[in-house]
Amino acid sequence: MVKVLLKKRMSLQSFSLPLVSGLTVLLIFTSKPGIMRSDRTMLCLGDSYTIGEGVQLVENFPNQTITRLRKDGYAFEEPEIVAQTGWTTDELQAAVDNHSFKGSYDFVTLLIGVNNQYRGRTVENYGSEFESLLKRAIQFSNGKTDHVIVLSIPDWGVSPFAKDRDTKQIAIEIDNFNSANKAIAERYKVSYIHITPASREAANDRSLIASDGLHPSAKEYAKWSKQLSLLLKSMMK
Repeated sequence: MVKVLLKKRMSLQSFSLPLVSGLTVLLIFTSKPGIMRSDRTMLCLGDSYTIGEGVQLVENFPNQTITRLRKDGYAFEEPEIVAQTGWTTDELQAAVDNHSFKGSYDFVTLLIGVNNQYRGRTVENYGSEFESLLKRAIQFSNGKTDHVIVLSIPDWGVSPFAKDRDTKQIAIEIDNFNSANKAIAERYKVSYIHITPASREAANDRSLIASDGLHPSAKEYAKWSKQLSLLLKSMMK
């Protein structure tokens, strides 16, 4: 089962040695990538965009990513998700401090900050707290910085929920927050996926918005999972 922190997760008959050796060689050269080793692990840290508020659990971007990778032959455990709708950077940090984690993970994603912007917090405060979270993420990846993936903050200003708000100002602020998290990501040499442009396509395509009128739909998450799965596969070659 998926671990989620939120309110509401051949045998073979006996053969002669030459035949077994032949089978071994055959398996080595015909197996799909990834299935010759134990299952990989992925930890996902964030807020509603990570748990997938408004869609089924299997439709959020962590689960869609794992589904894509498994179809391509990569063995992965279910993603471990520590996220909750409404969380800001400090609230995610508190949850991380109190959560029981495995020793380390093959990959770690971090997507956080929209609620900092929504609540009117400063970019400076966000940057400081985001950096602290990123350091923890690097620890969880056993120091493999490129195996930590930061995803940029989507623009909720294009959603029906924001129709009576200053959407241009929201876009400016989201860009400012993303400038901060990208600069920090580059400083620590972690991977970065800029999903904000894709999220803005929802302004002209309502099928990219969930039924709650605010959060991304499974179709939008599919775009993110495609980018993430391609990045992960490039690391596993």
